[in-house]
Amino acid sequence: MTPEELDAARGRIVPDVAAGGLRVLFCGINPSLTTAVTGHHFAHPGNRFWPVLHRSGFTPRRLRPKEQGELLGLGLGITNVVARATARADELDAEEFRQGGAALTAKVERLAPQWLAVVGITAYRTAFGEPRARIGPQDRTIGGARVWALPNPSGLNAHWTVETMAEEYARLREAVADRPGS
Repeated sequence: MTPEELDAARGRIVPDVAAGGLRVLFCGINPSLTTAVTGHHFAHPGNRFWPVLHRSGFTPRRLRPKEQGELLGLGLGITNVVARATARADELDAEEFRQGGAALTAKVERLAPQWLAVVGITAYRTAFGEPRARIGPQDRTIGGARVWALPNPSGLNAHWTVETMAEEYARLREAVADRPGS
């Protein structure tokens, strides 16, 4: 990708990978410019979402971003708190997160996934007014879905390794498997 292609992708909206009745709807913060250029979620080479998803047991093999459509057959999907693409999440303000949280709530009510997994604790805290939220299952539901806050798989999140993220994602996978109707 050229710098010009990336710059032209600012503000683009990337379609969700979603359907009604999913087991888990993974929710990113917002699309990266790489995602906006390719149309594939978590497409930046430094993003660890795809390897973590596989290591945690959600997928039978490591999918590539261009294979994101295969998630639906596994009962999984992807959306974002804020729809517009930026180079970095810190380009978003608190009001965008709050508005995104309201839009996400409506989407979850419509799609009715069993779980909403927000990948980014700061985004979750801001979007839903939960300043003390921690990684893991949350007490609240959103649109009838149970909620789990997961670590952000961005390569910029140095606090978590692929291994430690995979452990946390696996905790969610186990909770999903334990729920009737999974």
